[in-house]
Parts: sequence; C-alpha cells; structure tokens
Amino acid sequence: MSKALKKISTDAAPSAIGPYSQAIVVQGNHTLVFVSGQLPIDPKTGELIQGDIKALTKQTLDNIEAILKASSSSLHKVVRTEVFLKDLKKDFNGMNEEYAKRFNPQSPPARQTIQVADLPKRSPIEISCIAVCDHDESQGNL
Repeated sequence: MSKALKKISTDAAPSAIGPYSQAIVVQGNHTLVFVSGQLPIDPKTGELIQGDIKALTKQTLDNIEAILKASSSSLHKVVRTEVFLKDLKKDFNGMNEEYAKRFNPQSPPARQTIQVADLPKRSPIEISCIAVCDHDESQGNL
C-alpha cells in the first residue's frame, strides 16, 4: 500500500458493507485530482454503451481510469468515489461486483452510493472520484 494512503477501519463505526473503506487518509504533500462524474459512454462514439450494469460500470470505470492516467494517477490512488444509480435495488450488487475488481482491495476508496431520479443521457449509472496524483511541478504540469 502506498505510504500516501492509509486505510482507516474502526470498530467504533459500522463496517463497510462493500468494497470500500470507512475512510482513507492522504499523507504528505500530494496533489489531488477531482474527476467529474463519468457515464458509460464509449469515447470513440460519444454514445452510451448497451449492456447490463456490470458492463456499464466497467465502461464508466474505464473512462475514469483514462482520466486518472492523464492526471498522473490511477484507480489504486483513488481515495473517494461517489456512485449514483437510478435503481439501487436492481443494480447495486452488479455494480459492486464490477467495482470491486478495479480498486485496491487492501485500501479501497471511501464511497457513497446514492439512488437518483435521473442522470444525464438517461444513464443508469454515474461515478465521480477524488485521487492522489504525483505531479512534478518543475515540469509545469499544474
């Protein structure tokens, strides 16, 4: 596990009920990247992909991963996610299954999952996140 990320787990609060941490502490002098909500859009066509919630979650996380890579970060450096689902009851387990494959199981990000009335393009899922990125300011990346 990165020295910059410390998983917080305490019995004094409810345990995580899925592949996420109660909290993650960011230590040191690092830059954070705040990734806007992403949809399961194929970047080549600009259209929502078709498929079940697992396929839609995978595409959404692929899009986030590409943004993180461009920000000198990765899914393993994500400290917080927000997952928005149109049908929590129907899609939560499938989303969780695909989500768990993508993040560091030793220190999964803190997360909230919320059911919403609607999302852009009528997507059934949207995910945003905050991650640590290590920029060399001498190269003028920021």
